[in-house]
Amino acid sequence: MDPHRPRRILVLGAVAALTATAVLTGVRAAQAADTLLSQNKPALASSTENGGAPAAGAVDGNPATRWGSVWSDPQWLRVDLGGTATITSVKLTWEAAYARAFQLQTSADGNNWTTVYSTTTATGGTQTVPVTGSGRYVRMYGTQRGTGYGYSLYEFQVYGTLTSAPPTSGPGYIMADPPVTGVVPSTAVPPATNPPTTHHEFQMNCSVSRSNLNDDPIVFPGLPGVSHSHTFMGNTTTYAGTTLASLRGGNTSCITPGDKTGYWMPTLLNGTTAVQPEGQQVIYYKTGVIDYRSVRPFPLGLRYLVGSPTSTLDEFRNHPGAVEGFECGDLSFNWDIPANCVAGTQLNVRFQAPSCWNGLHLDTPDHKSHMAYPVLGVCPTSHPVAVPMIEFKMAWPVSGNMANVRFSSGRGFSFHYDVFNAFDPPTLAALTTHCINGGLQCDPRGFDLYKPNRGAALNENYERP
Repeated sequence: MDPHRPRRILVLGAVAALTATAVLTGVRAAQAADTLLSQNKPALASSTENGGAPAAGAVDGNPATRWGSVWSDPQWLRVDLGGTATITSVKLTWEAAYARAFQLQTSADGNNWTTVYSTTTATGGTQTVPVTGSGRYVRMYGTQRGTGYGYSLYEFQVYGTLTSAPPTSGPGYIMADPPVTGVVPSTAVPPATNPPTTHHEFQMNCSVSRSNLNDDPIVFPGLPGVSHSHTFMGNTTTYAGTTLASLRGGNTSCITPGDKTGYWMPTLLNGTTAVQPEGQQVIYYKTGVIDYRSVRPFPLGLRYLVGSPTSTLDEFRNHPGAVEGFECGDLSFNWDIPANCVAGTQLNVRFQAPSCWNGLHLDTPDHKSHMAYPVLGVCPTSHPVAVPMIEFKMAWPVSGNMANVRFSSGRGFSFHYDVFNAFDPPTLAALTTHCINGGLQCDPRGFDLYKPNRGAALNENYERP
């Protein structure tokens, strides 16, 4: 982003004036019968301008946050309504960087799009556009920018009626017992400390526990051999028939014996040869929200999928969990596996999980809907419970010509991973309280080397005292 670019905040008075102007010039405001369908729903964009302008910033109901794209054409922003809907209007609140030419499109599957509105003479501001269409996904597809900057939306609001609303119980839903209700996402900013608080995390160090196993107990429970090959870490018993009880009764390859969580990811292949990470890999437990004091431990049995084996390169690059892509040697920010890595180096990737939970479900049919990413450091009201943000930091001993290196799920951008929580609750609570809530940078014992006076959460055997 241009450091000299002014930061434009559209004040509420300006919003009201622009809305009034739109109505007077014949643009219909959303009818009272219409329902706002898009707020706090999953959003995805073709690009983001910087870390402070994510796709979710346009669907969070906050007029001070926004989505901003890179400075090129075309660009798009889409929202997943969660079920098929009849769409009656779309309201766009633009920052000064607006679309002169754009289309509004609907889709049943997120791949095939139908245009329900098109213009080449838009002037920005606040636009309420009446449309007639249906679909689960709605997209703003910009083809010509109105300024030299990118596309920038404070709000992208879709109105209509859900005709096939997603269920909240039934097959594929595993209910939390008890549920966590009544939580309001914290918007507080923790006070400054002396010395400064710079980290809010602890590590789990886990080696490979099972490898080259075509099982996935979350996506294909009870169906051995039907998934692509996975490399498992943590629990040593994970297989297609895994349950919470079997995990809790198993052992672990993690240094901390209380972490019996099952972690797995697609197997890396060099040609037809599987390449396994060597030694202890780093799985961070961090805060994903600004108010790190509000983070609470995972409930037993929580499980979810991070990323997608069907991601495109753009989806992987702009995924809210993306960190720096693939790295080797001096190469970084590669969104696919590099063609060559300096001999003797390792292939590395870091990828972050969502850290806001809806408090109701331990799993959902898509293995994602019960979890969400924070929006600029605050959990959405639909997923108000802040839980630890897991970050995989994986390293594979492969270098040189990487032309035949891929994952069992496909190209590098198909990287994803699964988490099935079986952490001993008192141990996880001790580490979360001491390290995340306490603002420390902890090792697997819960000890901060830079603040030794704060002590450790666990003893020399990585167990609670």
